[in-house]
Amino acid sequence: MSDRSTVDPLPILKELISIPSVNPMGRAVSGDEFYEGRLTTWLVSWLERHRLPCEVVETAPGRANVISRIDSAGAAQTILLDAHQDTVPVDGMTIPPFEPVERDGRIYGRGSCDVKGGLAAMLAAFTRLAMDRPSGMPNVVLSMTCDEEATSLGINHLVGSWSDRESSYRLCPNRPDMAIIAEPTLLDIVVAHRGATRWQLRTTGRACHSSRPSEGINAIYRMAKVLTCLEEYAAWLPDSRPAHRLCGPATLSVGLISGGSSVNVVPDGCVIDIDRRVLPGEDGLGVRQEVIDALKRQLDFDLIHDEPYCLSSALGDELNGGLARELSGTIESVVGPPQIIGVPYGTHASRVAAIGIPAVVFGPGDIAQAHTKDEWIEIDQLRKATEIYYQFCAGRSAVTSS
Repeated sequence: MSDRSTVDPLPILKELISIPSVNPMGRAVSGDEFYEGRLTTWLVSWLERHRLPCEVVETAPGRANVISRIDSAGAAQTILLDAHQDTVPVDGMTIPPFEPVERDGRIYGRGSCDVKGGLAAMLAAFTRLAMDRPSGMPNVVLSMTCDEEATSLGINHLVGSWSDRESSYRLCPNRPDMAIIAEPTLLDIVVAHRGATRWQLRTTGRACHSSRPSEGINAIYRMAKVLTCLEEYAAWLPDSRPAHRLCGPATLSVGLISGGSSVNVVPDGCVIDIDRRVLPGEDGLGVRQEVIDALKRQLDFDLIHDEPYCLSSALGDELNGGLARELSGTIESVVGPPQIIGVPYGTHASRVAAIGIPAVVFGPGDIAQAHTKDEWIEIDQLRKATEIYYQFCAGRSAVTSS
């Protein structure tokens, strides 16, 4: 067996935290702390140093997925391990975001929990698998994808390639048989989660000098009426349909607003961003149309609804029961029996499951610490997750899904 000190996830995580890979979330930005480029370079360097196959596939200018693969002689199945490279922005953080600090059994820094901890654990387990080559292991593909926090460019590009006649991925040309997605789950198994449909809604008006406001049409006043309607709709929505037994109710929220050009000009435009959380079984475009129709019935002026910039499906638990049971057995052997749960947030798992591949979400860390001002992860969980990823891939030959 290999020397485990060579694949300890803790020093890997410290390196990952120290390399900014901030997703600007649609904002106009400049500077090398944004996007995944520097982290992609480090990941490639790690794979090359450990003589692991490496493929970099650009999904947008300057943004790329990094893929590696371990083939096992005679293996009939392929497991995908996926973790994303990007983090949310660092606004409002009370700790240095890119200076990993180890204290009281935790490591602090942006991305430590979401999801560089999971990425470090997968990378450490994958590297050890390549060293040990356990007998009977399946093929294992490690995908380190870009842009999870905004529009899911990376996973969409990878999943979409499996339907192309000529896949753009040399190391993963065909769809895997199952997938484990790294997100902070407290070492429990997520088998279901909500999706999200996000779009911008615009009101228009007529600009004029603010000293004579009656000569214009105030788009912000119009938006105020829209917001009142949406607040009422959001209060009605959770009880308007059955909640999912694992994921909870459907919800709607307005998270951003902007409008106007100057205080002395009656504004001719205002825009909001709407976030509609989608339950398993709901259609992302259909729920958007419900909102459009509800507003149309209540308002006497026209609205502009942009096309969705996020259309993330929900994850149901119809396909992943066998995979969850198999992974549960591995987890139990390392830390005790896990919970099988649903969560209200979204992950890459739904993108993979949408084309019929059993997928679950599993990783170290607590979602309550994700995106926070002092983000951290427990080091003990980091190391236990690494062992679980390794043992799951090494100690089995096949998963029967149901």
